[in-house]
Amino acid sequence: MEKKLFLLDAMALVFRAYYALIRSPRITSKGKNVNAQFGFTNTLLELINNQKPSHMAVCFDTQTPTERHTDFADYKANRQEAPEDLIIAIPDIKELLKGFNIPIIEADGYEADDIIGTLSKQAALQGYDVYMVTPDKDYGQLVEENIKIYKPGYQGGKAEILGPADICEKWNIEHVDQVVDILGLMGDAVDNIPGIAGVGEKTAAKLLKEWGSLEGVLENADKIKGALGEKVRNGKDNAIISKKLARIITNVPVSFHEEDFLLKEWNRSALKEVFTQLEFKTLGARILGEEIVVAGKIPAAGVQTDLFGNVVATTNTESEEEKEDYTFSTHQTIETTPHEYQTIQSDEEIDGLVRVLLQQKEICFDTETTGLDANEAELVGVSFSFEKNKGYYIPMPPDREEAIQKLQLLQALFDDTEITWVAHNFKFDMLILKWYGFEFKGKTFDTLLAHYVIDPDGKRSMDFLSEQFLNYTPISIEKLIGKKGKNQGNMRDVDIPTITEYAAEDADITLQLKHQFTPLLKEKAVEKVFGEVENPLVPVLTDIEFTGVKVDTDFLNNYSKELEIAAKEAEESVYEQAGVRFNLASPKQLGEVLFEKLKLDPKAKKTKTGQYATGEDVLTKLSQEHKIVDNILAFRELTKLKSTYVDALPTMINSKTGRVHTSYSQAVAVTGRLSSINPNLQNIPVRTERGREIRKAFIARDENHILLSADYSQIELRIVAAISGDPAMCEAFKANKDIHTATASKVYAVAEEEVSKEMRYKAKSVNFGIIYGQGAFGLADNLGISRTEAKEIIDNYKKQFAAIQEYMNNMINFAKENGYVQTLMGRKRWLKDINSSNFTVRGFAERNAINSPIQGTAADMIKIAMIKIHNRFKEENFKSKMILQVHDELVFDAHKDEVDIIKPIILDCMRSALPLPNDVPVEAEIGAGFNWLEAH
Repeated sequence: MEKKLFLLDAMALVFRAYYALIRSPRITSKGKNVNAQFGFTNTLLELINNQKPSHMAVCFDTQTPTERHTDFADYKANRQEAPEDLIIAIPDIKELLKGFNIPIIEADGYEADDIIGTLSKQAALQGYDVYMVTPDKDYGQLVEENIKIYKPGYQGGKAEILGPADICEKWNIEHVDQVVDILGLMGDAVDNIPGIAGVGEKTAAKLLKEWGSLEGVLENADKIKGALGEKVRNGKDNAIISKKLARIITNVPVSFHEEDFLLKEWNRSALKEVFTQLEFKTLGARILGEEIVVAGKIPAAGVQTDLFGNVVATTNTESEEEKEDYTFSTHQTIETTPHEYQTIQSDEEIDGLVRVLLQQKEICFDTETTGLDANEAELVGVSFSFEKNKGYYIPMPPDREEAIQKLQLLQALFDDTEITWVAHNFKFDMLILKWYGFEFKGKTFDTLLAHYVIDPDGKRSMDFLSEQFLNYTPISIEKLIGKKGKNQGNMRDVDIPTITEYAAEDADITLQLKHQFTPLLKEKAVEKVFGEVENPLVPVLTDIEFTGVKVDTDFLNNYSKELEIAAKEAEESVYEQAGVRFNLASPKQLGEVLFEKLKLDPKAKKTKTGQYATGEDVLTKLSQEHKIVDNILAFRELTKLKSTYVDALPTMINSKTGRVHTSYSQAVAVTGRLSSINPNLQNIPVRTERGREIRKAFIARDENHILLSADYSQIELRIVAAISGDPAMCEAFKANKDIHTATASKVYAVAEEEVSKEMRYKAKSVNFGIIYGQGAFGLADNLGISRTEAKEIIDNYKKQFAAIQEYMNNMINFAKENGYVQTLMGRKRWLKDINSSNFTVRGFAERNAINSPIQGTAADMIKIAMIKIHNRFKEENFKSKMILQVHDELVFDAHKDEVDIIKPIILDCMRSALPLPNDVPVEAEIGAGFNWLEAH
């Protein structure tokens, strides 16, 4: 057996795992953040599966102070508090390790790196290849022929294995023993090791090249000239203690007994238990090969629960102990639940069902189809439920005309205006029926959107919500048609008894979810945003997606050729200036050319994968240094435009309509903004001339129509002014002034007519940046100015627009007290980390507290405008159609005879959609043209 020992630095990996998912946290149904547990488990499995270790251990720090703390009281003193979610994760991770039968090694008075150092040296002497799994650079001092650092990949990057040569190259030293000398000279800010003030990594390496060791440097301090010599002489004591603090101890009282570290069979029952608790369903199923049933809570009658299913109040006489009995270790399923699900096939049976359904006030509806693209899929069947544990399924013939005849038997139902129709992701079902020529005339209730406004950060699949709120695990679609992939079948292949159970269950469960969400909407005070914004928007988006937008394929084909020629010219220019041909699309090769051959930036940084960073932000800063950078950026833009948009759009044209039908998602962005996919029309570039040209491809449907583009004017800044009540900003908007000029006038204390183009540009950057939490560092970086100047601009801004700063403080304080912020319509953003003792985590929540009410109010406003416009168009029976929404812009395919009539309607609906406080006016502009670019 190959003797490979992997020693994991637990806390370094746990921190890394937690922060990797901080922007999209994994939250369980009980509200527990499991970022660290999930990321750590994935790292562990990646090592086991890909690196094939024979032996393994995970080493933890303990709370007991070490000798380093005794030697230097300020050791690690500047470290911020670990996030609460991360501290809570440690016991879970230890339970996971017990389940994997991997030893946990701790030693009071020593840190994990000391334990790893000691075990590494012992194991290497016994003939093991040792891999120290850590992102910590300090471990370089331990590396030797049989001991290496294994640095896991980060956020999709590749892992690195670092041996002695790699360490020496990284630090620019001659042998690995000098790592501790470098740390002694330069210190380590992370651990609050002081080093010599003013000596950085490069200076330290230079000193070591000359004098060999820290001791050699100090002995020869008098020979070091100038300010550096003075720094070294003054910093002698700090350097000596710093080297001692940085040295990893290798004689900890722990022993490497190989049989104790051998990887063993997993304790599957223990793993299943912890996976169930952490709700690692997919991960659990993947590695254990069996379904993980998530534990949940189900309230009895009279029990009120909070967002996460925890009992918070009761209206009956149960004791506190009885309330705790609502926890179940397993969920109910179709096999354990009495139910009546019927197949309805003949015309007579359908007529009978319709008569019963017409007596109901509330019916849940669901469709089964051959695919997930509502514009291409065929209808397989429809299901109904109006009573718990009862449901009905009507199969539809494959022939379209026969299916339409079958659906006509349901016409009276669809036309009834008194019925409230319930569905999960109703837009899909509405679109399917619309392609068959049918629409719902009654009211609607979308359970997906109800949950979205209740918990905008949560998961929203019907199966997940069923488990969370009903303690019930529905039939998995994969049991019917197989796993996702090219071999997956479709619902047409499933026999009728099986699909009846599946489809009727979907309708039944969705109806039950509706009854769970209705009181929660009230409890969370989000009824208004659900009832006036999200729910009524569904038919609007259904019509937009159904209509689609015409695309000029001739223009795209010609533009593709034009972009290809321009990209080739840019590429050849790069090779000419570089003096070498290479793969320009390879970031690794590009970095080597720019920073090793051309030496454009001596301070160029490498990414976590070991190659130079060549992102747009890096290159943009270098563009003034060398013309080659402009050509590289041009090449990237041209190739991306060609592949992502120009060549892709023609492939997305619907064969039935000759148009592109994007799909809008209401329940993705936590701020309330719509997102667009297949294709994503909201990401079409507008900042560059080449990018804007793509809008020419979107055209009116025929010569009798033109496109109209209606756009809100600086809506987020108007909202900032309105909700902050800042007098200066409110007055500027009321007087219809150019807001950036007005801001520059205040910030620079000059008359508005004296504001220069540069002043206005800087003021614009502050206007937009400050509400996104931008500080002096970010502004300086953005504008290419000194941090001193950036700070002065921000300080002046805060002085002149004091109410905006007050608004920001008020929002943070409100969130700290209430746990959420909200828009003018009452859309809530829950901020569970707002009181975190960790300033990184808390800072992220604070920025959301400031920005969410602004972005969310803008999202609410345009959604309300869309609803109003849609309703007016239907009332007037206009031929013109709304066809696109792109953030603050609406696009219409307008009949030429109606243009003069609908323009004022559109503008009025947009301006009056959501009146702003403090009488701040809402402005919108409208343009016309045969294509989108002309209209905009």
